[in-house]
Amino acid sequence: MLKLGEYNTLEFVRERDQGVYLSDDDGNEVLLPNKYVPNQFMIRDEIKVFLYLDHDERIVATTLEPYAKVNSFAYLKCTTVSDIGAFMDWGLEKELFIPFREQASKMRVGSWYLVYVYLDEETNRLVGSSKTNAFLDNSLVLLSSYDEVDLIASHPSPYGWNMIVNQKHLGLVYEDEIFQKITPGDQLKGYIKKVRPDGKIDLTLQRHGYRAIEPNAQQILDELKLNGGFIDLNDKSDPKDIKDVFQLSKKSFKKAIGSLYKAKKIVIEKDGIRLVD
Repeated sequence: MLKLGEYNTLEFVRERDQGVYLSDDDGNEVLLPNKYVPNQFMIRDEIKVFLYLDHDERIVATTLEPYAKVNSFAYLKCTTVSDIGAFMDWGLEKELFIPFREQASKMRVGSWYLVYVYLDEETNRLVGSSKTNAFLDNSLVLLSSYDEVDLIASHPSPYGWNMIVNQKHLGLVYEDEIFQKITPGDQLKGYIKKVRPDGKIDLTLQRHGYRAIEPNAQQILDELKLNGGFIDLNDKSDPKDIKDVFQLSKKSFKKAIGSLYKAKKIVIEKDGIRLVD
């Protein structure tokens, strides 16, 4: 079956003036226009393509890679606003349509929005929505503390940053867990801190406890090597200075340099830390 809004691996089956027709295992065919046909191929070769609707609402194949596929989120730029809705650049020739009813706020040309791409069952068209919370579900969260997850920054809150977790759930990174600049659409690695009984997810951008020591310690070693073997920071330094250099809390920094000290890789001096030769 041809899967609209997704990548499909299809076979070359026949050439025509406008391009080459591709087929799935069930014999369903779709056109790959000439502009996307590789210079060399043979009938029955396979090719990975993305399927979407062209300007005439026909399914067509492309080798272009969109910024999002169906049932996923992406941070997209609004290029046009018309009397029926807005259109977003999502990396394909035909832009992604956002109906007015699917706009969390009135979209403006040149602005960027976090958008969910889905297949409208009534029209069988790929459309987008900036009402992202409607496509997130925390009723069943099969995640545990310490799990690594993929995050997309959604929007700030009075407590920190709301994050889309694994393209499925909504979670929160609290302000005191953030040691870097975050903007909407940023894609980050994070870790589950806690899943609450009501399904709410607390997140952290730092590994927990001993799990954080190794990568943080390596970061400090790398910085020492770049600075001639000495950094004017130690366990007595101001937390802000540590955050500015390493994007770490003072607690995480102290754990990391403690592990390096025990491993005899550094010495801790009055005015900083020094790499052991």
